[in-house]
Amino acid sequence: MIKVEQLNKVFHLKTGDVIGVEDVSFEVDAGEIFGIVGYSGAGKSTLLRCLNLLERPSSGSIYINDTDLLELPQKELREARQSIGMIFQGFYLVSSKTVYENVSFALKAAGVPKQEWKERVTELLRLVGLEDKVDQFPAQLSGGQKQRVSIARALANNPSVLLCDEATSALDPNTTQSILNLLQKINRELGITIVLITHEMEVVKKICDRCAVMEDGRIVEQASTYKIFSQPKNELTQKFIATVLDINLPDKLRKECTGTVVQLKFIDGLASDSVVSDMLQNNQVTGNILHGKVDYIKDVPLGVFIMELKGTQKEVDQAIDYLYKRLKHVEVIQHGTHR
Repeated sequence: MIKVEQLNKVFHLKTGDVIGVEDVSFEVDAGEIFGIVGYSGAGKSTLLRCLNLLERPSSGSIYINDTDLLELPQKELREARQSIGMIFQGFYLVSSKTVYENVSFALKAAGVPKQEWKERVTELLRLVGLEDKVDQFPAQLSGGQKQRVSIARALANNPSVLLCDEATSALDPNTTQSILNLLQKINRELGITIVLITHEMEVVKKICDRCAVMEDGRIVEQASTYKIFSQPKNELTQKFIATVLDINLPDKLRKECTGTVVQLKFIDGLASDSVVSDMLQNNQVTGNILHGKVDYIKDVPLGVFIMELKGTQKEVDQAIDYLYKRLKHVEVIQHGTHR
């Protein structure tokens, strides 16, 4: 569906060259929701705008449906762009036009006959839950409603790809949740491939099948969303994950621990297994759960627990070995004093 190869974007300024995107390669499967996450200035917005050539890359290739956009003549490029919808953080609605007129504008630009507008706009507004707002103006709408109009407009020409540029970062948490649910519905019911950029790992956790982490114009890590959360490798990725799955022990509690403190990670179906109780029954140690939580990455459980183990050094080592054989993801984060 989408294939990006060795993409580069350099901005030539009077003060010198600025690299926006550097040697980026990734693929997005048809029907997938793919997230690109990074802090401000990471290059993610520039990368997204390159995908439909709002920003023309300095070099590289962008294939959408096996067609290299960079090789297309201008007329064919305009036609190809109709299959790529885009929604923005700032909505970009025309304030002097009604909801109906804002959505139908995309149909007019694509040359769709006017007699077909009403049926299509009605269908789209029903999809986004705004069929009763057809004659209202943007100033009469909430932020979430404005974004729904923007989504309806982006879907007007039946795109196969939807690009989302920080589509929820200007919204409150409840409205963000409703927009993410809507994007999932669009992906599921219409089969549209979605690429979204965000600086919020909660957004990635909620709806993305796979994601990439960007820093200084480069992708530093990419994998399935579950693997990114359960086994982050890059230091920046680990920082992002900590904003969502922060289970660090307070220093005061850590100093009070005399036993060995271990972190256990329950991946996939293991989150519902009785590993800890089995370990305590099969080993001569006492255990104390200090902290932990079970989170859900696209409805798949991920559990992280911190516990203190007490016993002789041999007993503790045997208990940790037992845990490792069951979980594979066990980390000693503080050694204790054992008899």
